Amino acid sequence: MKKLSLIFILSIFLVGCFNDDDDTIALCEKATNISSSDITDTTANITWEDANNASSYILEYGISGFALGTGTVILDIETTATLSNLVANTTYDVYVQVVCSASNVSLSSDVFSFTTLPNPVIAEYRTNLSELNLFTGDLADLNPSIYAFEYDLNSRLFSDYAHKQRFIVLPLGEKLTYDGDGLPLFPENTLIAKTFYYNIDERDESLGKKIIETRILIKQDGNWELGNYKWNESQTDAVLDTDGGDVPTTWIDSDGDTNTITYKIPSSTDCFTCHQINGNATPIGPKLRTLNFSVNGTNQLQALIDSDLLDGVTDPNTVSVLPDWTNDTNYTLEERTRAYLDINCAHCHIEGGYCELQSSLRLGYETSFDDSNIYSQRFQISARIANVIPGFSMPFIGTTIIHDEGVSLIEEYLDTL
Repeated sequence: MKKLSLIFILSIFLVGCFNDDDDTIALCEKATNISSSDITDTTANITWEDANNASSYILEYGISGFALGTGTVILDIETTATLSNLVANTTYDVYVQVVCSASNVSLSSDVFSFTTLPNPVIAEYRTNLSELNLFTGDLADLNPSIYAFEYDLNSRLFSDYAHKQRFIVLPLGEKLTYDGDGLPLFPENTLIAKTFYYNIDERDESLGKKIIETRILIKQDGNWELGNYKWNESQTDAVLDTDGGDVPTTWIDSDGDTNTITYKIPSSTDCFTCHQINGNATPIGPKLRTLNFSVNGTNQLQALIDSDLLDGVTDPNTVSVLPDWTNDTNYTLEERTRAYLDINCAHCHIEGGYCELQSSLRLGYETSFDDSNIYSQRFQISARIANVIPGFSMPFIGTTIIHDEGVSLIEEYLDTL
């Protein structure tokens, strides 16, 4: 009898189990293929795939490494969500759960991580350089913002042997526009930065550098505004300065010789003296013909085109090139000298420049030799470039010592005339 009872109970149990199978809930599968898009410094769009075709989701996110259950939770009915109020330049982790029903929620997805963009550049003059967000990381490392286009010049202006870092920051979505081989058209709120520094020892750059100043041009309401930031001794920041000043500076050159100068930071008035045409402030260096050469194997104009930052040009070969005045292999003595005079002197010695009425010299590279008046003024040129007498020397401002290499080049050329 006991044996029959046990068999009966077992049979009921088995039947019950089979009946339960009819009511089994399908596994709610995890969300997959999580991705991000439209990332800014404070927002990001997150999307994912759901094989369950559910209509409810739980998204949890937080700064990378956060523990599940401690993050910010978003309930959504779509397979997409917008995260806002994020911290710039920060990595976040994201997890998604699929809600197939109130009693059937998937496991959390595999973690998905993304990083917000750095703070945007502030194209306005503020007290401290750090407030403009021009650099990332340690300010003294001079790592440009990702929004900056760093460039160099094929022929460089002499500034007492200082090194220079140059870059342009365009408003997001804006471009430069071709307007001939000179300066392009710059969109409103363009910022141009140039930082002057000396390597402590040119033979070993790992020993560091002394940063002197960062000059800023910002296009506001159709006009260029000029500003100078003077770096502090600890190299932690720079302060907006309109008065200029003297900075004693020492460095060791590539020959091992110690050089000492009193570097002169220009005042706002000094800056405007060179950076103006017909009384309107203007950039000097970033002309397309001066940018039209390769840096680290890539032509700079092509880089602008590829980055969708330059409109009106599809082939750099259609733009002329200002010769490199140091390159005596590919350029003639005359080409090199005219290029040197262009980048160092032409901003004043052109129509509308500061020296338009004081001198008949017209030193733009494209100006013909006859119209340049170099021959008739050759003795004046020779005398002025070989001196650093205030009010007489050439350049008028911007240097405190003679540029030996430049003087030698010009004198050699003048001797051929």
